[in-house]
Amino acid sequence: MDWSFLDTPKAWLAEFWAVVMEVWEKGVFGVDIGRVLVALAILIGFLLLRRLFTRFVLKRLAGWAARTRTETDNRVLTAIEGPIRFIPIVVGVFMAGQYMAFEGLTETFFRNLVSSLVAFNIFWAFYRLVEPLSVVARRLEKVFSRELVSWLVKAVKVAFIALGVATILETWGIEVAPLIAGLGLFGVAVALGAQDLFKNLISGLLIIGEKRFAVGQWIRVDGVVEGTVEHIGFRSTLVRRFDQAPVYVPNAALSDAAVTNFSAMTYRRIYWVIGVTYDTTLEQLMAIRDGILGHILSQPEFAKPPAVSTFVRVEGFGPSSIDLMVYCFTRTTRWGDWLEIRERLAFEIKRIVEEAGTSFAFPSQSVYVESLPAMLPEDRPEAFPPPDPAQPEASPAPQAQPTGPAA
Repeated sequence: MDWSFLDTPKAWLAEFWAVVMEVWEKGVFGVDIGRVLVALAILIGFLLLRRLFTRFVLKRLAGWAARTRTETDNRVLTAIEGPIRFIPIVVGVFMAGQYMAFEGLTETFFRNLVSSLVAFNIFWAFYRLVEPLSVVARRLEKVFSRELVSWLVKAVKVAFIALGVATILETWGIEVAPLIAGLGLFGVAVALGAQDLFKNLISGLLIIGEKRFAVGQWIRVDGVVEGTVEHIGFRSTLVRRFDQAPVYVPNAALSDAAVTNFSAMTYRRIYWVIGVTYDTTLEQLMAIRDGILGHILSQPEFAKPPAVSTFVRVEGFGPSSIDLMVYCFTRTTRWGDWLEIRERLAFEIKRIVEEAGTSFAFPSQSVYVESLPAMLPEDRPEAFPPPDPAQPEASPAPQAQPTGPAA
């Protein structure tokens, strides 16, 4: 082995230093490690300054928003806080890349990366601004339903997401149009296997467009569900029953069936048939009828004719009572208030009936036994006395022997 290199340590150290400098200068993508460290320091510096920058910008914006009378600007400020905090990161990445001075494909990659971050931050801010600015769209609820406006807001959010993704893909040189065409063919294949999904989606649009019901209303679909609507989704509607159990009903089932919307009632009906005993006199019947009708017409909690029909009439003669029909409407449609009004009406009817000197009838049944007409002795059937088992039966009488010619 040749150990002659030990005789020249200076030359050996010089060679080693040359190797270290070569690695230092061309260690990362042809860029020296020193520049990489400085670039990292620049990026870390911007990350440290992010909180200070955010506080400064938000403080200025908050002062401007405080001089206005609306709450929309405050909501906007809260919504864009995230994108504002992301700005120093984008600037730091850009400054670090500029210091690195990339060349060739590395420079192209880095430029696309910065462009993607800028596009992401812009469309992120647009996405966050949709919700606070949707207050302006709420004015359309006079023309469209609240649910349809909510769907429009969601559609705008999805549109911003799609535009942001398309912008980033175009930045990296990926053609969006051929991709959309390919997705269209794929969508046709998916649609053939997802007909129910699209049917429910279209049914949901029809429900909202026709304004069959809205969130918070009480509906009933015979054989399906009855309860309060909590959410109208793209595929199904959430209806919470009165026992607090949630029921997710496909929109197609609500679109094709007859839906009773109790919350859309203008008034709420009370329909009773009251039976009084048959010994009630004509004067008592008239007093009961006039007393109940007068009470209904005098109370402000009941709707009055001609807006609604109001009747208190003798309806007929039942098996055990004289029946009076009470037919009226309350102004309130809320179930709890309606129950209170109906209870007060029941108390008043009982008082009126008792003051009239009669009483309510209860189901009864009478049995009438009629006596048979008297019969003549010759028309009556003969009695059949049963034999006495204690006495033996009589022997039959001997029969006479036949006589014949003499032998």
